[in-house]
Amino acid sequence: MKQMDSPINSQKLFVSLASALALSLFGYLFTQNPQKPFLFIIGCGLGITLYHATFGFTGAYRRAIRQKDISGISAQLLMIGIAVLLFAPILAMGNVFEHRVGGAFAPVSVSMALGALIFGVGMQLGGGCASGTLFTAGGGSVRMWVVLVFFCIGTFIASLHLSWWRALPSAGTVSLGKELGWGVAVPLQLTALFLVYALLRWLGGENKKPLWWRSSLSWHHLLYGPWPLLQAGIVLALLNWATLLVAGHPWSVTWGFTLWAAKAGMLLGWDPSTSAFWSSAFASKALSQSILRDTTSVMNIGILIGAFLAASLAGYIRFERRIPLLSLIAAIGGGLLLGYGARLAYGCNIGAFFSGIASSSLHGWVWIAAAIFGNIIGVHLRPVFKLD
Repeated sequence: MKQMDSPINSQKLFVSLASALALSLFGYLFTQNPQKPFLFIIGCGLGITLYHATFGFTGAYRRAIRQKDISGISAQLLMIGIAVLLFAPILAMGNVFEHRVGGAFAPVSVSMALGALIFGVGMQLGGGCASGTLFTAGGGSVRMWVVLVFFCIGTFIASLHLSWWRALPSAGTVSLGKELGWGVAVPLQLTALFLVYALLRWLGGENKKPLWWRSSLSWHHLLYGPWPLLQAGIVLALLNWATLLVAGHPWSVTWGFTLWAAKAGMLLGWDPSTSAFWSSAFASKALSQSILRDTTSVMNIGILIGAFLAASLAGYIRFERRIPLLSLIAAIGGGLLLGYGARLAYGCNIGAFFSGIASSSLHGWVWIAAAIFGNIIGVHLRPVFKLD
């Protein structure tokens, strides 16, 4: 993989293209639905933030496992803690701006935990999580476009098998906010996040990357990056909260991938009526409509375009001239594992972990515990594919 600064003319071209894409899509969405343009803008903001801070979950876990560098995890803990505080009053009310709101809740089950573990392995082989795949692909990584394609395929395949997986033992959905009351659930979760940080420090973890601005803040830094991790975590928490307010549910990613692959399958002759999952009212309605009517898809596209714009402004679009065979195999396999695991686990590091814990869903905590084990396995598999 080779990285190079884009020539000035190419940089201007990329900035112009990214801006034109963003404005055109915003204009189209504005004529179709009053809600979707704002979600698209939120998606663009997510893409810009993720790219400028290189805010990934996969690299953060790998550095923690191998180097005891917990910088990325520290930022994630702060991000989730802020989201817990922001989400609680909205979810406790149950409605805002004259529409209902709901959290990211899912059952604590065998299939969910296994899916999170599979997803964790896929993170390290693919080289990204769900949001990481989007922002690195948007930033110009050809390899991550390969991961994205097979991520979509993997999650679609899993959707065809869900009836079997969901028949496995389950403890059901547990909302700490509802079971314990929000006055107990919020401090309980904040205490748990602090204890995780304290445990990591006790085990020898250190914040080896800069967490905040080392010099005075300037417009140049905001526009062109790089951003410190803590700032990115704060912005991501605010944008997830904005998603909850506008869409009525928290930020999620992988449903969009499932839908895209299903629509591609239909073009190739697949019959949705052969699947119990795709015969349901929600799924069949989504299949019958444009992906621009789907909230998650609109935000995913926004992340791609936002990252493309951020990379263009920074003059640092990267294209691989050649992907080594073993790396390509890992990208394909990692993408399939990411997709299959995400569908079993009711989401990814965003929809299940970040939004799940922010919503006080117990499954978010179980998800990350299983995913960490998967990441440990994946880290040890990386040398096999010469990814290090």
